[in-house]
Amino acid sequence: MTTRIAFSVAGLLALSAWEQLAVAQVAEFPIWLEELRIEAIMSGISAATVNAALTDVAPVERIIELDRNQPEFKLDFWDYLDRTVSDWRIEQGRILLQEHRALLDDVASGYGIPPHILVAAWGIESNFGQTQGSMPVISSLVTLAYDERRAAFFRAELLHALRILDEGHVRLEDMQGSWAGAMGQLQFMPSTFIDYARDGDGDGRKDIWNNLADAVASAANFMASAGWQPGIIWGREIRLPDTFDTDLEGLATRKSLAEWQALGVRTIAGNDLPSVDIDGSVILPSAASEPAFLVYENYRTIMRWNRSHLFAISVGHLADRISGKPPLQSSRVSSSD
Repeated sequence: MTTRIAFSVAGLLALSAWEQLAVAQVAEFPIWLEELRIEAIMSGISAATVNAALTDVAPVERIIELDRNQPEFKLDFWDYLDRTVSDWRIEQGRILLQEHRALLDDVASGYGIPPHILVAAWGIESNFGQTQGSMPVISSLVTLAYDERRAAFFRAELLHALRILDEGHVRLEDMQGSWAGAMGQLQFMPSTFIDYARDGDGDGRKDIWNNLADAVASAANFMASAGWQPGIIWGREIRLPDTFDTDLEGLATRKSLAEWQALGVRTIAGNDLPSVDIDGSVILPSAASEPAFLVYENYRTIMRWNRSHLFAISVGHLADRISGKPPLQSSRVSSSD
């Protein structure tokens, strides 16, 4: 017996750290899963839903690989913009804006979010519903909840996902999404769904996967709740003076348009800034001084959706292009120039 144990320990030590962790997790997972089942049922989720969703689930190594290998480098602004604000996406956005005009206008009247902003977010998040992710959300969230790196966050998201199933908004086999559990045409996390999803057509379900009325109403409700200000644009491309103090760049610095005007900031055409009593911040999304943007409160609202300047500028610029505004006027400068 002693020899057998010693051999087992020696064999375990010969494994890589990842393999050792995997061996331990395989042994502990059934216990963890049973504890999760009990927690879910005690929180009010039906046993039938819990059993259906959690039967035969197991950690998926590919999910952990994706989580561990997210790109840490800063994407080049122009390459990102080329990808997110493509000619196809602009043209498709214009077509869909007209095709769904009645729905988008109705949602805009109820929530105050302009149709072209909603269409732009829809396009960037899922290619207008065409690319929603093909991974089972429950399997992804089980994997990430069991993993120690962000266990508490993803355990909460998993319980929210089980509640969504229990309420009958989507069938288990249709609950597909990204590797991290983002779902539907606007890529909501389950907690975002619970807080902000809406039944846009009154059928009693909130189907953000297949029902555009639900998806658009949910997105509009999120943005309205996040503080969208009707009648104010997200921001504009600007021209900075050669003497601009780059320490003033960033969302931490807010100044009135009159103050920015006094510092030499102008529209991209070289004209004076509008005489409007609102505050703005200067954003420089690339390593160069161009392009530069003066962004307002609605930009911050977009950032609450995804805390990335590249994402927020792309949503705003795609919305501008869909509504007929021109491309950015700044010159593209390569990193080798």
